[in-house]
Amino acid sequence: MAFIYSFVFNRKHAMSAPHDHDTQTTDVVEEIVPMMPIVLPVVGAVLMFLLAFIAVSMA
Repeated sequence: MAFIYSFVFNRKHAMSAPHDHDTQTTDVVEEIVPMMPIVLPVVGAVLMFLLAFIAVSMA
């Protein structure tokens, strides 16, 4: 109950609070996109290996 009270009545958490726009923030997605040609095949190969291992062990 105290969390709801502090969230509703504490004005520093309001959406209209001023933000410092002077700093340049880096987007996580933009940092990952250049690595996708390497990451996707590796993750796909690991996933196929794990699925094949599960299939063979269950057979």
